[in-house]
Amino acid sequence: MQTLKIATAQFENASGDKAYNLSVINRLAGQAARQGAQVVAFHECSVTGYTFARHLSREQMLDLAELIPDGDSTQALIQIAREHDIAILAGFFEKDEQDRLFKGYVCVDKNGLVAKYRKLHPFINPHLLPGDEYVVFDLYGWKCGILICYDNNVVENVRATALLGADIIFMPHVTMMTPSTRPGAGFADPALWANRHNDPTSLRLEFDGLKGRAWLMKWLPARAYDNGVYVVFANPIGMDDDQLKNGCSMILDPFGDILAECRQLDDEVVVATCTPEKLQQAGGFRYRKARRPDLYRDILGQEHQPEQKVVWLKPMSE
Repeated sequence: MQTLKIATAQFENASGDKAYNLSVINRLAGQAARQGAQVVAFHECSVTGYTFARHLSREQMLDLAELIPDGDSTQALIQIAREHDIAILAGFFEKDEQDRLFKGYVCVDKNGLVAKYRKLHPFINPHLLPGDEYVVFDLYGWKCGILICYDNNVVENVRATALLGADIIFMPHVTMMTPSTRPGAGFADPALWANRHNDPTSLRLEFDGLKGRAWLMKWLPARAYDNGVYVVFANPIGMDDDQLKNGCSMILDPFGDILAECRQLDDEVVVATCTPEKLQQAGGFRYRKARRPDLYRDILGQEHQPEQKVVWLKPMSE
């Protein structure tokens, strides 16, 4: 297994404007490739936009969603990957041949579709169905997994993906800057974004505080550290519908250390080098070896009714 150069990106997506979002993906993929990256990852629903979907009916969602891999967006991503000779990971709403709706995320390269994943814990629109499987795939000799946003808050999902062999887990998000029962959480004022060039300090205080990055740092490094995996976190920056997001796209190594992070108050892409040696040097590798599933196999597998509540999301009507 050779070293692998991965890029993660952040950008301000336009709600429902696939052509614009794909143009930004094209531009940032080109930047990543020129910096030597072999792979570039974008955020959850980076092709379609995300938060605006809470307002959409089933019919509107079906109009927005696409088949994979035959839909226009997957094919456009393949063309972008071919143009820049780089593997691309990006997301959008998916529909299947039976008009079932999912939160989709794809990995493509110049030869076509490499992998497809469906979010296990979707919630932005009531017509979305949960995915029902973990996905681990090969990319340049590395085993990779995908978990979208809320999926990563359920620690079993990250551990299961690592136990299935993933060396790298791509974690596309649209997160932070939303209300919660957690102290310090809440929406951020969109006026701060509009005034970011005149007053970057006030915006940075919000972005880096408990509404944003400080919360992320409570748990994201732990996912990498505990499981001994590389983590590629991608998140939008700027306005997503009426909600302000703070970017912080970053790549962490199996020690939980940040290798590269987007820090501009703008669209940005950063690159980090993944080295295979760290996978076995990290504590998480040893901890996984020391596991005692005989103690907790029945506990983890006991009957449980999933219940998912998102505090900031109001109940939807049809």
